[in-house]
Amino acid sequence: MKQENYVKGMAMIILSAFFFACMNVSVRLAGDLSSVQKSFFRNLIAVIFAGIILWKNQMAPKVEKKYWGPLAVRCICGTIGILCNFYAIDHLLVADASILNKLSPFFAIIFSFLLLKEKISPVQGACVMLAFVGCLFVVKPGFHNAALVPALLGVCGGLGAGIAYTMVRVLGTHGVKGPVIVFYFSAFSCLSVLPWIIFHYQPMTWKQLGALIMAGLFAAGGQFTITAAYTYAPAGKISIFDYSQIIFATVLGFLLFGEIPDCYSFIGYGLIILASLGTFLYNMKMGRKAEKSE
Repeated sequence: MKQENYVKGMAMIILSAFFFACMNVSVRLAGDLSSVQKSFFRNLIAVIFAGIILWKNQMAPKVEKKYWGPLAVRCICGTIGILCNFYAIDHLLVADASILNKLSPFFAIIFSFLLLKEKISPVQGACVMLAFVGCLFVVKPGFHNAALVPALLGVCGGLGAGIAYTMVRVLGTHGVKGPVIVFYFSAFSCLSVLPWIIFHYQPMTWKQLGALIMAGLFAAGGQFTITAAYTYAPAGKISIFDYSQIIFATVLGFLLFGEIPDCYSFIGYGLIILASLGTFLYNMKMGRKAEKSE
């Protein structure tokens, strides 16, 4: 891999982290609207973008019948993940909600083992355990903790995303294109909450509508830049930089909402990022061994 491509990939994934942090902030700025309504407008913009890409590239959104199962699981778990993540964003510090959603790669490792029968090495297992210890510092479980339920839903958001990403891996390895997956996922997410929107729609101000449109645009920007990042460099070599989102979320949360995470949250951030670094270094080592054996 050329050094220039590595730098481009690194820059793109950091840019995607910034976009996703801005998406989370925009969701918070939309005010006291329900998480369901926020997710609907976020995904509506995504399905429009995905549809435009399919139309521009003359790609038919066809998926072979034998892959409908993984696609359905991706859509259902991804939708649950977004709903939980948006609820967590509304009730936790933006940085806390962001780091809990970043547990998804560790859930992906677990479900790749359970569903795809991919082996978990001792190093990967240790990193998963370290990540969940870090999660406990962020969640701070206890009956006295008023934020416990939103924090647990934030973890569920990471869980849903982890399962969804596992299914994306299944679909991708069998030739299902990214825009097709995004189109079906976004369309399913919108349609699945449409009855709720019809009966429980909350009138929005222009400011709230603008915030949700910005959330959708930032989400689309994040999807495009992270896709571009992985075309320049393998995920194993640049994925660690995705955790820069925590830095962006912490800074934006402080500037816009005056949020300052407590010392336990910072310890949790550090442990989860350390676990990610361990996973990153392990993947790099395995990648070099694979290259030498070829």
